Amino acid sequence: MAGGRGRGVASRARLGCLRPWGGTGGRQGRQGRQGRQGRQAGQAGQAGAERCPGRGGCGWKRSHAISRGIAERAKRGAPAGMSRPLSDQERRKQISIRGIVGAESVAELKRGFNRHLHFTLVKDRNVATPRDYYFALAHTVRDHLVGRWIRTQQYYYEKDPKRIYYLSLEFYMGRTLQNTMINLGLQNACDEAIYQLGLDMEELEEIEEDAGLGNGGLGRLAACFLDSMATLGLAAYGYGIRYEYGIFNQKIRDGWQVEEADDWLRHGNPWEKARPEYMLPVHFYGRVEHTATGAKWVDTQVVLALPYDTPVPGYMNNTVNTMRLWSARAPNDFNLRDFNVGDYIQAVLDRNLAENISRVLYPNDNFFEGKELRLKQEYFVVAATLQDIIRRFKASKFGSTDSVRTVFDSFPDQVAIQLNDTHPAMAIPELMRIFVDIEKLPWNKAWDITKRTFAYTNHTVLPEALERWPVDLVEKLLPRHLQIIYEINQRHLDHIASLFPNDVDRLRRMSLIEEGGTKRINMAHLCIVGSHAVNGVAKIHSEIVKTQVFEDFAALEPEKFQNKTNGITPRRWLLLCNPGLAELIAEKIGEDYVRDLSQLTKLHEFVDDDLFIREVAKVKQENKVKFALYLEKEYKVKINPSSMFDVHVKRIHEYKRQLMNCLHIITMYNRIRRDPAKLFVPRTVIIGGKAAPGYHMAKMIIKLINAVAHVVNNDPVVGSKLKVIFLENYRVSLAEKVIPATDLSEQISTAGTEASGTGNMKFMLNGALTIGTMDGANVEMAEEAGEENLFIFGMRVEDVTELDREGYNAQKYYDQLPELKQAVDQIKSGFFSPKEPDLFKDVVNMLFHHDRFKVFADYEAYVKCQEKVSELYLNSKAWTKMVIRNVAAAGKFSSDRTIKEYARDIWHVEPSDLKIPPPNEPRDAVEYKTPNGTAA
Repeated sequence: MAGGRGRGVASRARLGCLRPWGGTGGRQGRQGRQGRQGRQAGQAGQAGAERCPGRGGCGWKRSHAISRGIAERAKRGAPAGMSRPLSDQERRKQISIRGIVGAESVAELKRGFNRHLHFTLVKDRNVATPRDYYFALAHTVRDHLVGRWIRTQQYYYEKDPKRIYYLSLEFYMGRTLQNTMINLGLQNACDEAIYQLGLDMEELEEIEEDAGLGNGGLGRLAACFLDSMATLGLAAYGYGIRYEYGIFNQKIRDGWQVEEADDWLRHGNPWEKARPEYMLPVHFYGRVEHTATGAKWVDTQVVLALPYDTPVPGYMNNTVNTMRLWSARAPNDFNLRDFNVGDYIQAVLDRNLAENISRVLYPNDNFFEGKELRLKQEYFVVAATLQDIIRRFKASKFGSTDSVRTVFDSFPDQVAIQLNDTHPAMAIPELMRIFVDIEKLPWNKAWDITKRTFAYTNHTVLPEALERWPVDLVEKLLPRHLQIIYEINQRHLDHIASLFPNDVDRLRRMSLIEEGGTKRINMAHLCIVGSHAVNGVAKIHSEIVKTQVFEDFAALEPEKFQNKTNGITPRRWLLLCNPGLAELIAEKIGEDYVRDLSQLTKLHEFVDDDLFIREVAKVKQENKVKFALYLEKEYKVKINPSSMFDVHVKRIHEYKRQLMNCLHIITMYNRIRRDPAKLFVPRTVIIGGKAAPGYHMAKMIIKLINAVAHVVNNDPVVGSKLKVIFLENYRVSLAEKVIPATDLSEQISTAGTEASGTGNMKFMLNGALTIGTMDGANVEMAEEAGEENLFIFGMRVEDVTELDREGYNAQKYYDQLPELKQAVDQIKSGFFSPKEPDLFKDVVNMLFHHDRFKVFADYEAYVKCQEKVSELYLNSKAWTKMVIRNVAAAGKFSSDRTIKEYARDIWHVEPSDLKIPPPNEPRDAVEYKTPNGTAA
């Protein structure tokens, strides 16, 4: 048995990278795949690969064992990067020395698994389904979080550090199981336990639903930030809404996007814990009474906020923070307070109206839709969260549950609240209402404390994305808050008028209230006035915020405006999604880079190391083969794994210019058709992303891409030279599959429109090269890696401004560029939609007459730049050297670095290296690290 198991683990170790996600369970399935995968590996030129991104016995290790493994191989006389196959005996030895897998921990995990299967799921192995096995594993892993979670919260209660509150309407978390195993250092033990139980780990991981509580970048950033805050030992809390339905599931039917509800909680969520004991009331509607003792908000409708807590583990430091998401519940007397209501049944059914508040995520990205339900959501999260923050502030650390702190002078020293865009902006008037109306603080003191507590992150400069709530709606829903906003505005304008007498236009520009037509509240202005710090999310974006969008405010208080370039967590976006590359890097520079990504610069030493170059290329090829198998399984499309994988995945929006990519595809297609014998570097173009359901143009763009794909993929002249795939239902768990397999990352927004982007960073870290404009964080990526190591093209911000000044004329480019004309004419004439020739007339009309994002102006530069890409791709070694330079320069883009900057410059707290002792050690065994890394 032991020998057989050794072979099973070893084969998984060697070829796990080629296994389709979610393979057959059990040993027979695994053994049946070995021959198949051996052949596939051979086809990919990878047979006998010594390293593997698979997470079996030899994948990325979460202990200090990698270096030991290398040393062990060196003792055996084998070079660290060598590729000869090992004997079974050597494999078992290698697994045991690098593995982490103590027999006790494996046995304990198996016991936990069987206990949960029996007692939690009430199943035995005869009737259990794969989903039961996933839940049993999730509960087993969660057991390992609980002691650390409780201990972390006790530690915060005793030490009473400054708390950081990250308020966001979106947290795009994705899946939790594998991330938790990695951060707790449990992955290899779990792999081995699950294998010994005759199950397939990847199949179980594929069962988990994504927690899709976000639209795109803003929500995913919040998730990365939670990971980094826990890893840096900050006493941080994420606060948001527990949407019953997250971002819709996208189906493509006949080339069109169709939305389906994302019922992600259908089977239950093993990671959350409801906390009904902390349920809080939230008030809406009503009226304001002015009494001798101050304003009173009366005759309100009450909705209850029920918190659900999800643990957020730091990486290998035993810190477990909390994400608290609120769910709306009707009070039990809802609609039954009037004793004369005869229709009891209807009153109970009407409870849904209150509970609809947390029903569904609004699916708009970079677009403001001023709906009453959305404003209710925004106030709901803010009102519940601030009550919770104040309860925690008031609670003493000396074991008493009574409110002890009653003076609020120290509030900003104990509490920092970060507003993730303007969505939670109602927190500013709400905190003022609590201080002035309830705690009876004088206005000036309340305002000083409020400003010192809040900080605001701006995420977009697109005018259609800025929140501007109609005054009438706010007056109806939140009458007291409107009065407070008016008072804030009055004092703000009085101050401006004192500095700039008679400058009426400046007063109009800087007012929180926009006059003219419907009176609206400019929420960004409210955030700027009510915060002590305002930041953009990339250097270029912060500059635009300061010099253009909020120019008047920056002139008044320049010290308030900062930059905090976004980042991504290397735990999910390297260790989890690309274990092959993660391990290869660790073999060269050690494991510490996982917590200090700046150490990637050490890879510059290996740019000319032929063995390392080959190994990096091999890992990429393995990832591509694995993704190709996935595409074949899911889309029934056979693609060539040696073709360039050219990937454009993000929300579908005109400013992100998927249309420009589409025109390039058509241009490549026409070139192949014109001269089929000419050398063409094979490409698989993969485009994915969701369109907001009400965004007509974005939905037409999806249809056009699919129409072009249909023609290209079925043209025998083209063959395998060019394939186009629209990736259905792009989401976090799909990003984790496609990003490690990508050769070319498309980041082609019009300069000055993408605030930062974070997908660009994920691709860079995973060994893709970038084709992009000088926009968002692309600018800093080029700065870090050297512009010559990215494919930068197109107009800069100044060029766009100049073109706006002189007037953009699309016709001019159409007339001057024959290939552009041909492509546009094909779209216009129905070449790609023969049954409906004028199907894309709206798209063509937009491109000619109201294209704010100037696709034609950058077309020529883009196509020429793509030719350079193809030329370099022919030289595998030169391409891979450029990849290594990019990975080596990606260190800046860790969210750990971003959070350290927020902590020091905005929240005024120091990140801590402290390691809280695990539950099995005494509580006073806290391990501190001094700056040189030694325990103290």
